[in-house]
Order: sequence, then C-alpha cells, then structure tokens
Amino acid sequence: MNILRTLETNDVRESILANGQRIMAGKGFSAVGINEVLTAAGVPKGSFYHYFGSKDAFGEALLESYFEDYLAELDATLGAPGLNMAQRLMNYWKYWQDNQLFYECQGKCLAVKLGAEVADLSEAMRLALRRGTAGIIDRLAGAIEAGVAEGSLSVEGTPHEVAQSLYQLWLGASLMVKIVRTPQPFETAMMATRKILHLSS
Repeated sequence: MNILRTLETNDVRESILANGQRIMAGKGFSAVGINEVLTAAGVPKGSFYHYFGSKDAFGEALLESYFEDYLAELDATLGAPGLNMAQRLMNYWKYWQDNQLFYECQGKCLAVKLGAEVADLSEAMRLALRRGTAGIIDRLAGAIEAGVAEGSLSVEGTPHEVAQSLYQLWLGASLMVKIVRTPQPFETAMMATRKILHLSS
C-alpha cells in the first residue's frame, strides 16, 4: 500500500511539473498562478503545498526536471550511432532551432523563456539554471574535444571555451528570434557555428 501511495504521489507531482513546464514556457513564471497549473493537472487546489513548499520551490523543481530531461536528450543526440561528432553536434543545433522557434514550444524552451526573468526573482531558481546550463556546456565541451580528437572538427581555444561561446551564441539567437519573429537569427547562428567548428558548408 505504501508503494502504491508513493507511486501515486510521484505521478501527481510529475503531472504538476509537466503542466507547469508547458504553461510557463508560454507565459513566463510570474504571469502564471499556481491554480492555473493545478487546474491543468487535474489536482485539487489545496494540495499544492503537499508537493512543493512554495512557488519558488516549485520553480526550482520545475527547472531541475526540465534539465534532467534535456540532458538525457542531449546525451542521446551526442551518442547517436553511425555519425561523427561534428554531425552529432550539428544535429543538436538543428534540434535547438526546431524546438525553440518563436511559436509555442510546448515546454521545450523553458530555460530560454525563464532565464532572464527568474534569475532576478529567486536565488534557488538562478542556481538551478546555472547547474543546468553548466551541464549542457560540459557535455558540449566533451563532444567538441572528441570531435577534435577524431578529426571531424577543429577549434581555436579550449573545448570548454568554445562550448561556452556556442551556447551563449544560441541562447542569444533564441531571444532574438522571439523579438524579430523570424528564424533568421538561427540561420546566422548556424553559419557562425560552422565557422567556429571549421566545418565546410
């Protein structure tokens, strides 16, 4: 019975997080009330604090869950069989472009959507963002290092420096896409990425 209760609790918590991620990716953190998330999740309004101590704690858990899924997908992309590392990295940027266009991203652009907003609102959420983005950059650095070793790409600077620059490039492009409402910033970022990795067009 305790195992079933634990599974049920985990399912409810995951449902709240999944619905929160989807809604907040569209509207932002501050603009969304907890009741809206609970209604979408089909959870009684009075039970939120059973799962999360506060809205900030919910936001922290939301980001941790998002980055856990994101990093798993990134690992799969960077480990795809039958491709060299340069091809895997370019596939990652292509997925980024496809998932973070200016229309509804179904929760897949949460870090871009919430980054600037919550970093000033909550230290716990800022640190969750910092941990998550550091994980992305570390994986990209490892992939770049492997690509240099196998000869599929080359870079100037350390793999970590290049990974950090590329991540910042794409983060900025994502924000510009939202402003100009065209994919052009992503096209520019893709060209710059190929140059940084010394890939032929």
